[in-house]
Amino acid sequence: MVPVPSTPQDSPPRNQPGDLNFTRQQRLLLAVVPPLASALLHLLGSTLRFEERYAPGARPADHFPQEAEVYVFWHRALLLAAWRYRGLGIRILISASFDGELIARLVERLGFVPIRGSSSRGGAAGLLAATRARAADHKVAITADGPRGPVYIAKDGAAAIARRANSTASCFHLHPESAWILRSWDRFLIPKPFSRVRIAWQPPVEAPTTQTLQHSLEEAVFSAEA
Repeated sequence: MVPVPSTPQDSPPRNQPGDLNFTRQQRLLLAVVPPLASALLHLLGSTLRFEERYAPGARPADHFPQEAEVYVFWHRALLLAAWRYRGLGIRILISASFDGELIARLVERLGFVPIRGSSSRGGAAGLLAATRARAADHKVAITADGPRGPVYIAKDGAAAIARRANSTASCFHLHPESAWILRSWDRFLIPKPFSRVRIAWQPPVEAPTTQTLQHSLEEAVFSAEA
């Protein structure tokens, strides 16, 4: 067990625009895109229908509000996960980049608490902040293959956070029956209005490793897409 240093905060202050030297155009996008995206997501989300598929022993975040874990999912389901699990105060690890800032400002509007950092930029600080948040008994979520992939290949961050915080990790996947699939590295999913979305949760993984989380995520995908 790696000790977790004590801290009065479960997450460092979110980066402000000046911290990343954003351009004037980027600052304009930061002012416009998150509120617009939030409004559009609320319109879209209100039309979606969800079908739950939970393996025995699964502990979905919204069904167990008093129990905290590390929640692990694939990057392509980020939009769906943000809508479905909004308002639960989940801490979510987001890359310290301009794109990450856009996402952070959007998910804040949905009731998440961004933790900045990733495996590619600000990694050590981000993982430490996420570990501290989980050790402080907060729910923490992380995309296993983010922020740059390759798609469906789990990295070490989620397992490291869970082990260092002496936490279990639960994997889940959301699959819309009808969606636009972007030509991005993660094949990002945007559900079409009035789609049915299948949600699959696997049981918690004790003392997780990258390999055991990879297997659990694959099982979640199989269950959701079957």
